[in-house]
Amino acid sequence: MRIVIQRVSSASVAIDGHTKSAIGPGYLILLGIEAADTEDDAQWLVRKVVGLRVFDDAEGVMNRSIMDVGGDILVVSQFTLMASYKKGNRPSWLKAAPHALSIPLYRRFCQLLSEALGKPVGTGEFGAMMEVALVNDGPVTICMDTKNKE
Repeated sequence: MRIVIQRVSSASVAIDGHTKSAIGPGYLILLGIEAADTEDDAQWLVRKVVGLRVFDDAEGVMNRSIMDVGGDILVVSQFTLMASYKKGNRPSWLKAAPHALSIPLYRRFCQLLSEALGKPVGTGEFGAMMEVALVNDGPVTICMDTKNKE
């Protein structure tokens, strides 16, 4: 699993001109799933996301987590994060998981995240053409990959 976390002042996702989800301060998470991913990957990412300390404390130091600040999370599926661009100029999506695997794992990731936060997370709609809007706060953008746990 691969995610891009963006600390936001606000974010939303719209489908066909209608807002599906909108959040205030917190994280917009773009999530890519590959065929080799499992629930263990989802659990590892959830632990990292809720523990990540990128919100300012009273001294202006990034020392607080999403849990500490009571922030919101919006998760949007994005298979293009699994792009392979090694050969040529047209990306390959062969690493992206098929729907039969990725939809349940996407839903499980969102469920685990919601349970950890103690409140619902906003979501996009798997497979839909979405318009994602955000106000990046900082900017703070962090990438995580369960196959490269740095």
